[in-house]
Amino acid sequence: MFGHGVPAVLSVIPDTFTFAWVVAILFATAWLLDSRGLAAGRTLAAATWALFGLFWLSTVPYFAFEHQSYVESILALVGFPASVYAGYLLYDGRASLFTLTRAIAFMLFIYLPFETIPAFTVAGASFPEPRKVLIEAVATQTGMLIDLLGYAPERVVSSEGYDAAYSWTLADGHTVIIHIVLACTGLGSMAIFGGLVAAVKAPLSRKLRALAVSLPLIYVLNILRTTFISVVAGNQYMQWYPDVVLTMFGATDPYRVSFLISDRIMSQLLAVVALIAITFLAVRELPELAVILEDVLYLLTGEEHDLTEALDLPREPTNR
Repeated sequence: MFGHGVPAVLSVIPDTFTFAWVVAILFATAWLLDSRGLAAGRTLAAATWALFGLFWLSTVPYFAFEHQSYVESILALVGFPASVYAGYLLYDGRASLFTLTRAIAFMLFIYLPFETIPAFTVAGASFPEPRKVLIEAVATQTGMLIDLLGYAPERVVSSEGYDAAYSWTLADGHTVIIHIVLACTGLGSMAIFGGLVAAVKAPLSRKLRALAVSLPLIYVLNILRTTFISVVAGNQYMQWYPDVVLTMFGATDPYRVSFLISDRIMSQLLAVVALIAITFLAVRELPELAVILEDVLYLLTGEEHDLTEALDLPREPTNR
């Protein structure tokens, strides 16, 4: 979202998205086999969890060196042993992890089309890339909010060729261009909640309520985030301890300091807090999600947790 734009993960590891599609298909296949009572489903799911761990490990160089994100680098590193451990537990008999397995498959099937489907033509009708539609929509809404705040940057073509970047001219004549990319749309977070809700067994009405309290909130908070970063980085409002910040991120461009502080530090840490809060709201509407959350906590802590009691959730039927 800054300068010349952040290259996709594909630029570091060319088969990253193919890798992700393979994982999604294998998880879905394992789920299907298990639903038919076939033991091969558990074996395939366990093996795919290990493969999923390798996927996260393969993304670490991108998050660390190109995306320059401490938060995402750490999460990717944790994802490797956590995924391998999940596969071991599932193979060893923790059947509840099949719900998380389904959730991961749904998350990937929601997210990957936006990363991989190109523009196409059917019966003479042209359809743009899904990513282009979403990115330009977020760029437009970000621009509207920027205008409401009294700023007037020039909207320009982004590094991807979309109408999704804003050019800010500083007092010294330097131009800072803020690019809106797919990572700026909130799609990843929305895919997470969509996958979790789709994976659990619950009445449709409660699933819809959970989506109603999570997806719109994620989208609105994301527009506020992109606006905040654009205004701060575009006007260099957070040029705090530039030498320290540049050293922390291995960067050299002093005009990048405000972006690194507002996005890579502040926004990403606040995003984690926001996702935890939204998860709490969603699980109040859909208590079945507690089963998945309990499994995630077990993977992280090695201890069992009863979230239904801890969070005083309604005693609805769950996946157990």
